[in-house]
Amino acid sequence: MRKLKLDELNRLSADDFKQADKIPVVVVLDNVRSAMNVGSVFRTCDAFLVRHIYLVGISAVPPHRDILKAALGATETVDWSYVATVDECMAQLQSQDYTILAVEQSDASVYLHEFLPDVEQQYALVFGNEVDGVSEAVMQQCDACLEIPQLGMKHSLNISVSAGIVLWEFARNFKW
Repeated sequence: MRKLKLDELNRLSADDFKQADKIPVVVVLDNVRSAMNVGSVFRTCDAFLVRHIYLVGISAVPPHRDILKAALGATETVDWSYVATVDECMAQLQSQDYTILAVEQSDASVYLHEFLPDVEQQYALVFGNEVDGVSEAVMQQCDACLEIPQLGMKHSLNISVSAGIVLWEFARNFKW
């Protein structure tokens, strides 16, 4: 076994990425305070060919230095937009027929590994603030809630870790 060299990874160019078929998923970052977390989500969205990122409220936006540091160029490949309020973002997604899924722990959540995305649907995944998670008001606007099962004491993950886990599951179901 040997580690692959960069030229063996078959990476897409920025232009090829823009033209590539994306998974029918967008990400909503609702009031994510940490620019490093935002940058990490950009990088993950690039890795899994996510359509778009919506940065909402107090979420940091490119070209913030910490976003660029964590994203490693993904702000140039992944389409994104800033939306002032989550209500405005949710209305926009609902008008475009997205199935909106909160990534949160709730009394009605479905474990991620038990959820099978419909390949005929398009999905918006809402990730909330690092301290408060997805707000109760946003939860009421979602079609369902996905939960990442956790076995330890803390029962919380960093938002960038959560995004990586959830987006892998969606990419796996749509691409592989």
